[in-house]
Amino acid sequence: MTTDISLLRTARLQLVVPEARHVAAFAALHADPYTMRYIDQGRPLDRTDAWLHLAMLIGHWQMRGYGVWMLEDPADGSFVGRVGLFHPAGWDEAELSWMIVPALRGRGLATEAARAVRDVAFATLGMTSLISLIKPGNEASRRVALKAGAIAAETVGFPDGPLQTYRYRK
Repeated sequence: MTTDISLLRTARLQLVVPEARHVAAFAALHADPYTMRYIDQGRPLDRTDAWLHLAMLIGHWQMRGYGVWMLEDPADGSFVGRVGLFHPAGWDEAELSWMIVPALRGRGLATEAARAVRDVAFATLGMTSLISLIKPGNEASRRVALKAGAIAAETVGFPDGPLQTYRYRK
């Protein structure tokens, strides 16, 4: 028996599987230098790189049966951001991550969405732990992780610098 997790709802959001229709808004979010300063190498993505990143996220759903959802306002379907699970080959745990469009930050939407995904990971997908990897200095994401129930754990080295691990347990 499989459970359909392609559409999730919270009090203020709907979480949907990414589709081609999300390209423009996804690309705009990832083109913002302020948004991207703590992501990967800290540089904005051009439209081609954003398209490739979104295509990878769509493929993740095909390979894993879960992944990163696009966040939408349920009233009008407008793009709010992204939240979800990324679990590359070779990783012991899935990573829970989030990103909200600049105009809507500071309203608790990332925490609301992260909690919903955490709950699905544990209750529906049967995961027992998750991580969030956060660059030093990213205080907003650190606060979201803590509010979503994570505990600070080890620092790990990545090619683009150290990342603080925040761990969630079922």
